[in-house]
Amino acid sequence: MAYSPNSPEARDIAYHMHSYTDARRHEETGSIVLERGDGVHVVDIHGNRYIEAMAGLWSVALGFSEQRLADAAARQMAKLPFAHTFSYKSNGPVIDLAEKLIGLAPVPMSKVFFTNSGSEANDTILKLLWYRSNAMGQPQRKKIISRMRGYHGVTIASASLTGLVNNHRSFDLPIAGVLHTGSPHHWKDAGPDETEEAFATRRADELEAMILAEGPETIMAFIGEPVMGAGGVVVPPATYWEKIQAVLAKYDILLIADEVICGFGRTGNMFGSQTYDLRPDIMTMSKQLSSSYMPISAFMINEKVYEPIADESHKIGVLGHGFTAAGHPVAAAVALENLKIIEERDLVAHAREVGAHLLGRLKALESHSLIGEVRGVGLIAAVELVTDKAAKTALETPGALGGMVNTGMQTRGVITRNMLDAIAFCPPLIVSEKEVDQIVDTLEATLDDTAAKIG
Repeated sequence: MAYSPNSPEARDIAYHMHSYTDARRHEETGSIVLERGDGVHVVDIHGNRYIEAMAGLWSVALGFSEQRLADAAARQMAKLPFAHTFSYKSNGPVIDLAEKLIGLAPVPMSKVFFTNSGSEANDTILKLLWYRSNAMGQPQRKKIISRMRGYHGVTIASASLTGLVNNHRSFDLPIAGVLHTGSPHHWKDAGPDETEEAFATRRADELEAMILAEGPETIMAFIGEPVMGAGGVVVPPATYWEKIQAVLAKYDILLIADEVICGFGRTGNMFGSQTYDLRPDIMTMSKQLSSSYMPISAFMINEKVYEPIADESHKIGVLGHGFTAAGHPVAAAVALENLKIIEERDLVAHAREVGAHLLGRLKALESHSLIGEVRGVGLIAAVELVTDKAAKTALETPGALGGMVNTGMQTRGVITRNMLDAIAFCPPLIVSEKEVDQIVDTLEATLDDTAAKIG
């Protein structure tokens, strides 16, 4: 596409290398350049208005124009614009936020460690668990089990935990000691006539077989999202988490709940761990923690995890890890105000109610020739696109059909995201039923148009 030389689009092409983008295609097509936000909408520099049906990156809980968050940032910026948390230093907002998060935890937790992104949080968790194993005199206990299609970040360690092939290809990943067991997607991975419960039993048995083959004494932890996000909004089948947790408990393996997408209301409870009765030892959180108005992430650890780490830091004289901006007072102040608003407006219940409407509207489209499965919980959902319902297959090139529908919806004013041939919906928690109807009506029109095009 041709842009005038000094346009924002042309300068973006000239100077900016994008995340999760085909760099050569970007040189040809350029980007939508956004200028402002308004509720669940964003507006580009040409005045085109879109419903942001993905809440940015699964993350803008309060929409794109919450003045109270801007005011919280401005107040803290004027008072104390920066403070670090190294070498016995702290600040008021980060102390308040740590206390708040421990109070919200669905299971007993001991301490909060702050980072700046979900990737950094999961990377740090892996590093600290290696440290903990050494502290406990178990240097052989360094392996961690993740899942295929799980998403846990993009640093070297967290990208290794991620179970998506394109996050590994040409990066020389995953690193040693990171194992991947099967995904919990019943529709895609179950055998003929295999019930959800039977499938969950098989996945738990496969996990146990992996642990025994590797040696239980070498496995320190298992990490999983309560509901998979970037892997295609994969909702766990009945009894899945109950059976997985039983295996972990049998071999004294820690459970890490990655709540980066699920946390703070997305699944219709404050945490996805509550929705699926998880009892994690560690919980990772980011995104809706601050509605992504400021970069901030954190993880909580229980006493079982904390005590050996604390002892080792005392033995060495320092815990030699941290980030300059971790526990940033402005980000912490915004996160505190964000959590206050979520509670004041009862947005967790709102997500549960409006999410039921979203899922109901999507389920009503399940008979469409291009829909193979509708899945979701709370205010997160996906439709799996197919051209052959019986075979559960789409076009020859994986993601081609999803890309067509994603582009078609964007042209009609709704921003979604396709993970190959799954179209995801994760609107801000403040979305109304009327706005949900606009999203689903746009999907239906796009599906009809796409079906006509591909014959």
